[in-house]
Order: sequence, then C-alpha cells, then structure tokens
Amino acid sequence: MSVATQLPSAEPDIDLPERPAVPAPGRLHSLRRFWPYLRPYRVALIGATVLSVLSTLTAIVIPLMIARIIDGPIAHRDLPAVVGPVALVLALGLLEAVGIWGRRWLISKPATAFEITMRAKIYRKLQSLAIGRHDSWESGQLLSRAVDDLATMRRFVAFAAPYMCIHIVVIPVGLLTLFALSWQVGLIFALISIPLSALCFRFVRRYEVASRRSQDQSGDLATTAEESAQGVRVLKAFGRGAFFGARFTAQSRELQRTELVKVRLDATLWSAMRSLPQLAIAFALGYGGYAVVHGAMTLGTLVAGITLATFLQWPFIWMGFLLAEMNDARTAADRYWEIIDTPVDIADPAEPIPLPARISGELRMEKVRFAFPRSGEFEHEVLRDVSLRVRPGETVALVGATGSGKTALLNLIPRLYDVSSGAITVDGIDIASMRLSDLRSLVTVAFEEPVLFSASVRENVALGDAEATDADVRRALDVAQATEFVNELPWGLDTRIGEQGLSLSGGQRQRLALARAVLTREGSGERTRIMVLDDPLSALDVETEERVQERLRTVLAGATTLLVAHRPSTASLADRVALLADGRIAAEGTHEQLLRTSAHYRELMGGAPVPDTGNAQAISPSRSEGGA
Repeated sequence: MSVATQLPSAEPDIDLPERPAVPAPGRLHSLRRFWPYLRPYRVALIGATVLSVLSTLTAIVIPLMIARIIDGPIAHRDLPAVVGPVALVLALGLLEAVGIWGRRWLISKPATAFEITMRAKIYRKLQSLAIGRHDSWESGQLLSRAVDDLATMRRFVAFAAPYMCIHIVVIPVGLLTLFALSWQVGLIFALISIPLSALCFRFVRRYEVASRRSQDQSGDLATTAEESAQGVRVLKAFGRGAFFGARFTAQSRELQRTELVKVRLDATLWSAMRSLPQLAIAFALGYGGYAVVHGAMTLGTLVAGITLATFLQWPFIWMGFLLAEMNDARTAADRYWEIIDTPVDIADPAEPIPLPARISGELRMEKVRFAFPRSGEFEHEVLRDVSLRVRPGETVALVGATGSGKTALLNLIPRLYDVSSGAITVDGIDIASMRLSDLRSLVTVAFEEPVLFSASVRENVALGDAEATDADVRRALDVAQATEFVNELPWGLDTRIGEQGLSLSGGQRQRLALARAVLTREGSGERTRIMVLDDPLSALDVETEERVQERLRTVLAGATTLLVAHRPSTASLADRVALLADGRIAAEGTHEQLLRTSAHYRELMGGAPVPDTGNAQAISPSRSEGGA
C-alpha cells in the first residue's frame, strides 16, 4: 500500500487544502549541492570525521587485546603480564572518548555557521523574488523551509553525515576483523547483512515519500497557525474560532497520520536492525561454544569475537536511524532548493543606466499594460492601455472603481511588479533599465493597508532611511499628525508597537506608515522625488484628515506624487485627477472639472455636489499629455 493510501481523509465537515502530488523519490543531488557552502569548513568537517573513524576503530582493537590477555597471561596464570595489556586497553578507551569529544568540538561551529549561511541565502532570495511569486506561496511553507528544514540540514551535517561515513568504514573493517578471528563467525554476520541491505533499500524509497508529505503538511499547519494568530480579532468577532480550531485539528491529524506512517516504517527497520544482529550473535555464540569445547577455537578468540560482534550490532542498528535522518535531510534539501531555484522575475538589468546627478522627478507611463501572473501565465489583465504624465512636483490623484487597477498601477512604479508591455519612465529613463536600488531610493510608498513591524516607533518610521535622526522622525510624525499619540506611548519613540502594530488603532497605524513615506533628512540636500500613496488617509476621522491634509500639502508641493483617492477630500489635495476605467485613463482634469463633466466620477465620489465655477471642460488624456 502506498503512503498516500495509508492517510485517510480528514473529517467530512472540514475542507483541507489539497496537497500537491508528492514528487517521486529523488537522488542525493540536492544534498550534494550544499557542498560549495560547506567547502570553507572542509578541514574541520573532514578532521572531525577522521577523528571519529579513528576513535571508533579503537573499539575494534580492544576485543583483539582482550583475546591476547585471555589466551596469554590469564591462560598461563601470569598475572604480572596482565598489567601492560590492561593499561593499553584503558588507553584505547580514553582515546575513544577524546575522539568523540574532539568530533563534537570540531563540528559544532561549522554546522551552525552553515545553517546561518543558508538561512541568509534563502532570506535574500525571498527578498529578491517578485511580489507575484510570494502571492502564490503560503507563508507557513516559506517559514518551514527557512527554519525547520534548515535545522534538519544542520543536524544532518553535524551528526548523521559524519556517522554514516564512520559506519561505512567501521562495518567492513569490523567484518574483516571477525573473519580474521574466525571466518565462520564472520560469515554468519556477512550473511545477516544481505537481508539488512535489502530492507534498507526498501525503507529508503518508502520513507522519502512519507518524509516529503510530512514536511509539506507541517508547512500547511504553520500557515494556519500564523493566519489564526494574525486574524484572531476577526475570528473572535465572527465567532469562527471553533471552526478554524477544528480545521487546525484536522490538519494536525493529517500530519499525525503521516508521522505514524514514518514511525511504522522506522519501527520495522529498527526491529530488523536489532533482531537480526542479535540472532547472528546467538548463532556465533552457539558455534563458538561448540568450537571451544572441541578445541577448534580458543576461549580468548570466542570472547573477542562475541565482543566485536556485540560492538558491530550498533553500527547496523544506527544505520536505520541515520537512513531516516538522511531522507529527512534530502527532503528538506529538495524543499530548500525549490525556493532557491525559483527564477527571479524582477532584477537589475545587465547594463543598468546610472542615475543623473539631478533628478527632477518627471513620471511618465506610456501605453502600459499589466496582468497579474497566475500559474506561470499572464491572466486577468487589469491595465490595458494606460498613458499618464505626472510633471515634476505635481500631485495627481488616481480615481477608479474597486478592482479597476489603481493599486496595481502604483505597484508598477517601484517595480514590485513589471509591466506586461509599454514603459514607465522617470526623467525619460525607463525604470526597467535602472538598478532596483536606485529606483527604490527615488520612490517612497505608503500602502492602503499599513505594514508595521515588531520594532520601535522610530525603527518603523525610519525604515527607509537608517541615518534619519530623531528630529527627522518627529518632523515626519508631525506631518502625519502622529506626534500626540506617539508621545502618549509608554516609551515614546522607543515603544515597541508589536507584530503588525495590532496594539494600535487602524488610523494610528496608517499615520505611522504615512510618516514613513514622507520622512526626509534635514540638511542632507536630498528630498523624495516620487511619492506613491495608496489612499493614505482612508482610516482617519474627518478632523484628523483635515489636519493631515493641511500639513501634507506642504510635503507634496516638493515631490512628484501619484496617490489613490476614494474621497473628495483626498482628491482635492491633487493638482490633477486621472479617472481610471476599463484599464485606461478615461478622463483627466481637476477635481472640480471632473465633477462637472463626468457622471462616473461623480458616482465614485459619492454624489459630491457639482461646483458652479464656469464652463471648463475635462482635460482629455491627449490634451493633458500635450499641454504638459
């Protein structure tokens, strides 16, 4: 029966996400790919392994010394002659203990350094991948790969891999030594190794499938736990905690079933690994006793052979555990390289164009088309032909119905996504030809859903400028009208606001995110040239919004700004408004002009009253472009 058929479906009232098909058992290629990252530590790794092999081989020498003691001084009742061999046995035992200590001492630092290196690598990779790639992965799966899978790899490097090398040497040497002592006893153990090898081969193939399924299910479980923790307010408010608790329990039971499959496979192997060597020892003891009685074998040889056979059973037994560890590590490596091998969709160009010494901040979009990537193909096109010019220092409000692509358009400017066709330029330079670091140093963003980190207020506001002073941070807070509530926090700027800033209200979180976007450094001679604001005032009350708008006008006057607006008060901040409909800029003009000339715009603005200021007409996209 396959592993898949051994896992019954979950409870009928809980819908679990269907797992992708488990890949066929792979080879050791994914593990070998880590060698370049272990090469800097090869001296310590090889030294630790060699030291372990030598110390373990001393355990094979000890039975030979015992045979000489029994057949020599003891058989001849020469007690003074026993002292030297006994001291040598003691010295060999101490040497073995020193070897074990030395292995642990040599291997500990390389193994942990390797783990840190690989975690840093996967973190950098995740940061380099496009937002679309992140949208297609569950956060729990990424966390389990970056944390649990690499911990598995560290254990393999520090323990399982060295001991597999040790046993690969010790078992053949031990068997040859047995053959040298008594070819009959050696033959018994050699015959026992045949069914053990066949069992190991079968175990490896079946355990790998169960191991991969287990690690994927652990990722699903981590995702559910994370979402439930972050969404605890919603679950409590809607009384759905019990439902998600049942879902979590169902996933836990699925994982339990898979783990039990692994346990059964492991238990079968361990049972065989323990029973068959014991059976071999019993046969060897029976034959040896018979041979000693009939004078075909000395007592010392029998004792040495049984002692050595007892020692050799543990390498056989531990091979079962080591094979399980190797399969867990191979599965972890497969999952790790799945992330690392993901192609980077948005990267620096081969020959980036350097930024000029002076940037005016003119932003142009020319026939931009965009569709969200799904399953490796472009589908759901939201922008079909967007052409828009934002002059240096101008503020343009982007207005459109829900789902019209406003946020998608804003995300194209810092290249969180790439255009499907067309171009976006800054001062005539295509942003796709710039270094990402250069582009993102020009563009600051504030998302509608503010993202805050488990850090202090100061660290959150100064996220985009590590050199910002407290005075810079306070000026930004003042623009966002956040100074008052920040001063009331227990430790002011040093107050840690908790994960996602959930200890703050929605308006407070949004104001901190806005402060982060408008932060500038005094005396630096630099100023943010392009600001991208996604409805930055949506969570504020009317009075606070008016105060923020008053301060924000001064900030926006010095920057090229594109902001999403859903309310007339936000749209009125702009010098010009662009109406997005059907994936295109349907109309442009001032807020007052569009209220008079566009029924769609008036509807989006909630039926705002039409101003009576003359007969001005809405500016068409072509006229706006030409008159700029």
